[in-house]
Amino acid sequence: MRHPCLSVLICLMTGLISCNPATDAPTQGNPYLPLWEHIPDGEPYVFEDPDHPGLQRVYIYGSHDIERTMYCGRDQVVWSAPVDSLWNWRYDGVILCVTHDRDGNLLDQNGLADVLYAPDVCCVENPDGTKTYYLYPNNMGWKRNSMVAKSSRPDGPFEVINWSDDEPYATEGIMGFDPGVFVDDDGRVYGYWGFCESNGAELDPTTMATLKPGTEIVKDMVSNLNQEGEFRFFEASSMRKIKDKYVFIYSRWTAEGEFDLPGINYTLAYAYSDKPLGPWTYGGTIIDGRARDINEKGEIIASASPTGNTHGSICEINGQWYVFYHRQTGRDEYSRQAMVAPVTVNVEEGHGGKVEISEGEYTSEGFALNGLNPMEIHSAGIACWYTGGPYIEPGYGTEDRFEAPYELRNNTNRIVNIADGAIVGYKYFNFNGIKKKPNLALGLVPEGVDGTITVWVDRPWASQGGKVLGSARLTADMPQEGTEFVIPVQEAGKLKGKHAIFLAFESETKGKSLCALESLVFN
Repeated sequence: MRHPCLSVLICLMTGLISCNPATDAPTQGNPYLPLWEHIPDGEPYVFEDPDHPGLQRVYIYGSHDIERTMYCGRDQVVWSAPVDSLWNWRYDGVILCVTHDRDGNLLDQNGLADVLYAPDVCCVENPDGTKTYYLYPNNMGWKRNSMVAKSSRPDGPFEVINWSDDEPYATEGIMGFDPGVFVDDDGRVYGYWGFCESNGAELDPTTMATLKPGTEIVKDMVSNLNQEGEFRFFEASSMRKIKDKYVFIYSRWTAEGEFDLPGINYTLAYAYSDKPLGPWTYGGTIIDGRARDINEKGEIIASASPTGNTHGSICEINGQWYVFYHRQTGRDEYSRQAMVAPVTVNVEEGHGGKVEISEGEYTSEGFALNGLNPMEIHSAGIACWYTGGPYIEPGYGTEDRFEAPYELRNNTNRIVNIADGAIVGYKYFNFNGIKKKPNLALGLVPEGVDGTITVWVDRPWASQGGKVLGSARLTADMPQEGTEFVIPVQEAGKLKGKHAIFLAFESETKGKSLCALESLVFN
């Protein structure tokens, strides 16, 4: 007999899922890459597809959390998607792995590659019309932090170009931690880097790594962490030019008590200037990885992972601006996932003009801006709200992540540690076209505890306008194996447009998990 949840898992593994009626495209949601993939620190760029001249693709360059016991990994990979089908992400493979020095000798006696942290990329158009792409990995190897590699294609492979003439294992250059790079309209090249202190400089375009002769490094370009003021630079330098303004995106350490929450480096902020090296004006927060919200009492809370780090940037695709960032998963795992949210960007041109970027909302939608299709099977792991103890369990697809083709890996994350008082939420589903009297089918594993699951729409409390759609009981004698748990939610058939859905868990047995949540679908 087939496992009750096997059909759900097959759909999630193979991509055989239904489509959003508004777009005829699958609405995988956030995270927007396969759930077994872990690409934090994502820098998004729109480049021409080298295999289809004239067509554009979005490329994501980031770290690669594959070590599981520490952040980042020993290779960097790239994913890309056509700009007109942002649900259709393609794994383009490994673009850089550093195992040997300039002379071909192993850098590590055990054959291990260097650990590569957050990278950035830029594109230079050559006089003959061809393009060269430069990759700046944050290499943690000894004397290799300033590494630069180049390729004739945005998807690589990239080859290191700034090996030292004096030391075969070292590289020449000025850029350090979390490098960012920017090529201006006039061809001048600028680099940005720093940890707890921001640095900027103009680079020599002949090396793309060293300081341009006659210029100086701008220390504390935005700020350092110990300086008074609102900038509070921590790490994650990223530069964009929008019209005539230079917009610097970075990870900001919030002040203790700011937003009525503890200080943390889990927000992306921005500053702007009329010049590529400042002076700068602070803009504000672009995304908060804690999914800042309010509880039933109106108090500000972290409605997702309360701690973590972030790194990312903004990108305009088909006239819509997005902020790309990452979220934490697990408790002790180092497995971050790529996230995205739409934002608005307004620029007041002219000297001293303002730049206003809206704060993105932490949601389950990803690129499905019309809302997720409720009649499509979704992994429980795309939840954007998990309070009261639950967390996202990292998934890797196979024991050896590269053993199976990526399209056959188990593309799901479970939500675990769901005890009394837990709330799991999803923003947003589009209920246009849903059946008149639907049920909510949850794929879950009971864990031997009596309890109740209540389905709420819009908010998880009546005091804030939430309404109950239905509820059902879990019993302690239910087999502790994967099952389809059905909750009648007929009132959902009356919903139109976008709504948030919340699952509230109650039990008289305190502190013990009721179930592990695997999937959900309205049917």
